[in-house]
Amino acid sequence: MAVSIFIVDDHYMVIEGIRSLLQHEKEMDWLGHATNAMSCLSFLRQQQPDIILMDVSLPDKNGTELCKEVKLLYPSVFVLGLSTFNQQAVIRNMIENGASGYVLKNASKEELLEAIAAVIKGKTYLSHEAALSMKETVKDIPLITRREKEILALIAEGLTNAEISEKLFISIPTVNTHRRSLLEKFDVKNTATLIGRAIKTGLI
Repeated sequence: MAVSIFIVDDHYMVIEGIRSLLQHEKEMDWLGHATNAMSCLSFLRQQQPDIILMDVSLPDKNGTELCKEVKLLYPSVFVLGLSTFNQQAVIRNMIENGASGYVLKNASKEELLEAIAAVIKGKTYLSHEAALSMKETVKDIPLITRREKEILALIAEGLTNAEISEKLFISIPTVNTHRRSLLEKFDVKNTATLIGRAIKTGLI
């Protein structure tokens, strides 16, 4: 089944460039584009794509704010941050507000396809340059999503997977997946060590 793609960017050259890269891919379904946050939200009220390629700098709203709003309204839509900037703070802000990845606008077709394939599987993807930018930070403070941060806080409160599932309106297997991801990202083997590391890094 084809992955439906929508792009939000205020530069037509970027939109056309990415469209030309993806339009002949059999596994991709190009739904269109928006040049600002308002147009994006208007489109989403009618139709939701699998993935939004979202510029972090838009004329009417910060891309981070739009990402957060989209994920609150349409949690099943994946957001892939798109930017010319690879500053650690910008990347971390997008991921913490719900983005599943971050790709620079100079990414190759192969890298863009790799990012889409990873994100649709529920993984977090950073393009090569973005990953290099984050390398030093990631050693100390793991890059976790907004949902993982919520679950981490509830784990620290002592809630069971079933209780977290009920509180966040998600399935127990989904909670299990996020818990395993947190253990992996913090490079720990149990919940007690996970909480200790999270406190030490200031994430809770």
